[in-house]
Amino acid sequence: MLIPLIVACALFMENLDSSVLATALPSIATSLGESPLRLNLAITSYLFSLAVFIPVSGWVADRFGARTVFRGAIAVFIIGSLLCGMTDSFWTLVGARVLQGLGGAMMVPVGRLIMLRAVPKAELVRAMTWLTVPALIGPVMGPPVGGFLTTYLSWRWIFWINLPIGLVGILLVTLFIPNVREQRMPPLDVRGFALSATALTGLMFGFETLGRGLLPNAAVATLLIVGAIASAGYFYHARRHPHPLVDLNLLRIPTFRAGVLGGSLFRIGIGALPFLLPLMLQLGFGLSAFHSGSITFISAAGAMTMKMIARPILRRFGFRRVLICNAVISGGTVAIYGLFRPEDSYLLIMGLLFFGGIARSLQFTSVNTLAVADIPPEQMSRATSFSSMMQQLSLSFGVGLGALTLHITLMMAGGGDRILPADFTPAFAVVGLASALSALIFLALTGEAGAEVSGHRLFAPTQRLRQGEPLTPDDADRARQAGED
Repeated sequence: MLIPLIVACALFMENLDSSVLATALPSIATSLGESPLRLNLAITSYLFSLAVFIPVSGWVADRFGARTVFRGAIAVFIIGSLLCGMTDSFWTLVGARVLQGLGGAMMVPVGRLIMLRAVPKAELVRAMTWLTVPALIGPVMGPPVGGFLTTYLSWRWIFWINLPIGLVGILLVTLFIPNVREQRMPPLDVRGFALSATALTGLMFGFETLGRGLLPNAAVATLLIVGAIASAGYFYHARRHPHPLVDLNLLRIPTFRAGVLGGSLFRIGIGALPFLLPLMLQLGFGLSAFHSGSITFISAAGAMTMKMIARPILRRFGFRRVLICNAVISGGTVAIYGLFRPEDSYLLIMGLLFFGGIARSLQFTSVNTLAVADIPPEQMSRATSFSSMMQQLSLSFGVGLGALTLHITLMMAGGGDRILPADFTPAFAVVGLASALSALIFLALTGEAGAEVSGHRLFAPTQRLRQGEPLTPDDADRARQAGED
């Protein structure tokens, strides 16, 4: 489990950095003499790098070697972090964030690729639990860490804290991770690269700014339209190119299709949480950024708890039943968050946040593992790029959907200056419903989907049938209990 831990630490650094900046924006704006609204470009410039470079990450890893690219990505990320902390002007900060985004875009999918190539399928669930933790803990830790560093040290330390973590990561990658690469590589799909970059930039920026008042409505609509047109152009291009940058044929694999499409729909609700929860606790409840972050941090403890019990749950019930039931539970939990009120017991609030962290961690582990369960080794790099691209897109859509719903609610309430906790209820309900609806996609799975990875008991009789061996008397009962004919 050493390689998954090394990769998880690097991904934690990237996830923490992505969420910690929002808390420090007012202090950074004051220091640089800029408005917080204009300084939001420091966040969107990072997203620009992600949108451009994530699709090409798999090709680059195959071409130059996964260890070389992963180590280089960490180095680029910490250099960008160093420059962010040293900046004294608006545009140098934006440029440093673009450099950071280049490192992050390569670090996340290539890190997953390294782990998937190094870990046997039987250990994949256990390894994937480590990779889901950064995605859950990073956004939760961001507000309290950012608030603490900004309040008691300096906003520059929110970037400089990445340096020791990154340097240790580079050392561990050099010592323990093999430099796997493909011997024969097709040429880079340049036209597909341009189309995917345009599509993702338009869609991610459009969704991120939707309903937040950061850009004029006409500009947001233009971004979404350009992104949609470029997406249609890429679909047309990919069907005719022999080696497309993002291989849409991967969607023909049932487990990958369910993992990517169902996981993307599920992430809409999760993507909105880091935006909606702190906003409700700070504006609706009147708490400080540090206080609200200290409350929401409990969901990270729930995520860590699930790390120990995900494997036995999947082995007992299989991917299909876990994903269907847990999607509804997780989505319902997100919707319940919108019912929190200032007079509620903080123990109750933290208990529900803890339970939600458990449920979301199980769903992330399950859906991420299922997506790669049946991917051939030679297609693994393209699969990780594809899934990483969809994850970023769905998280951005979640923020946009939550912000738009909140904006509409406030307009219907008269657009007063004060935001009440009840104003957040529809937004939580909408994004929670979106996450719960992902269960419909998982209904199409068979009971044995991903059984080789989960170790689900239905797999044994299925294997015996395929090998022409007779079934035992218990096999029929097991099949019936699993919902199979």
